[in-house]
Amino acid sequence: MAADSLWSSLSPAREALPTLDGDTVADVVVVGGGLSGLWTTYYLLEAEPALDVVLLEAATLGSGASGRGGGWCSAALPPPPAEHPGTPEDDDGSWQLRAALRDAVVEVGGAAAAEQVACGFAYGGAVTVARNPAQLARLEQETAALQAWGDDVRMLDAGQVRELVRVEGALGGAVSPDAAVLDPVRLVRGLLDVVQARGARVHEGTRALRVSPGAVVTEQGTVRAPQVVRAVGAWAPQLSGTREVAPLVSTFVATEPLPEFVWAQLGFARHETVVDARRLHVRVRRSDDDRLVVGGPAIPDVGVLERTGDPVGRLHRTVTDMFPVLADVRLTHRWDAPLGLTRDRRPAVGADDDGLAWIAGVRDDAALANLAGRTVAALVTGADDPLVRLPWVNHHAGAWEPRPVRTAGLVASRLADAWADRVDRWTARTARH
Repeated sequence: MAADSLWSSLSPAREALPTLDGDTVADVVVVGGGLSGLWTTYYLLEAEPALDVVLLEAATLGSGASGRGGGWCSAALPPPPAEHPGTPEDDDGSWQLRAALRDAVVEVGGAAAAEQVACGFAYGGAVTVARNPAQLARLEQETAALQAWGDDVRMLDAGQVRELVRVEGALGGAVSPDAAVLDPVRLVRGLLDVVQARGARVHEGTRALRVSPGAVVTEQGTVRAPQVVRAVGAWAPQLSGTREVAPLVSTFVATEPLPEFVWAQLGFARHETVVDARRLHVRVRRSDDDRLVVGGPAIPDVGVLERTGDPVGRLHRTVTDMFPVLADVRLTHRWDAPLGLTRDRRPAVGADDDGLAWIAGVRDDAALANLAGRTVAALVTGADDPLVRLPWVNHHAGAWEPRPVRTAGLVASRLADAWADRVDRWTARTARH
């Protein structure tokens, strides 16, 4: 199987952008060339076109979670409202945050259309599928909580699920319109073209050694700017020296292109995102070139992107269990995406009084990255924007434990989820007998 992501293989090779060439000054320096950093740059220049913005990327743009994820663009905000300690009645800020994220899905599609970025944006919605009674009961509770928080989500019976996607053994499901899919590499490249056309100075192969208020020190020189934005995802601990995020990794696979008669047996006519209702869930989608793309659950890393076990085998067994017609279909691509997880699993953005702004825990979702970029751009420019008053602004989840303890805790949590998923299946089989 190809080790590179499907998205990279579908886009033509391009020349690397130049590295930083010595010391320089700017109005704003953005560290991190994923979607969060690109959206931040885009909205900074939209708000103030005269800004001199420098964007630095250690490797190539989109080489982290943004370009190696599944191409998701959704209003799913971890953790789900069912786990939120407040209620819609006493927490208006969280209500507004969910509304802003739903709007962000539309914003991504609208911005891509306005800037003529052909990234395959398809507004197909999301279908979560329950395959045993325990999953169905939990999904009903989660759907009720989402409805209470204003989400346009509704339950489906087995027949209604089958009209959208034909998952083997589906007992029911839930559908939300607030989700889309896209090609993340094409979105990254399209945004790059736009921000460069508007004057941004973009440097690849420029690894930041230290990010501090007023300056970013790299191996090639120092960029001094009154405003600094840190948007480095899973690599934040290496750069900031803090334990604000824990690096996780998610494995993805893609099949060979499937003929139309197979898609007739699978569904996905509107390019829906399909999520199974397990705790350690997978997400499935159809690509522009008619492959099935499957993303696995995020698990603790052993050094970012270093893996143990057989994640591809697990994904293959899961997807063929969900879609038996794919049992003999060949997998052509396998890749990993590095993800950053905050201590309470809630993404956050913020800006300090000394001119240092940051984005944490956004992971690989284009809508969440868009909202983060718009919010940070408003914070940096001092705009009187409702986004800067949302509750994820300047939210600090606290530090993770040192690595051995942190890794042990995350592994234990994933093992507990896996065990609970097994119990759900065993209970269902016992009940049927």
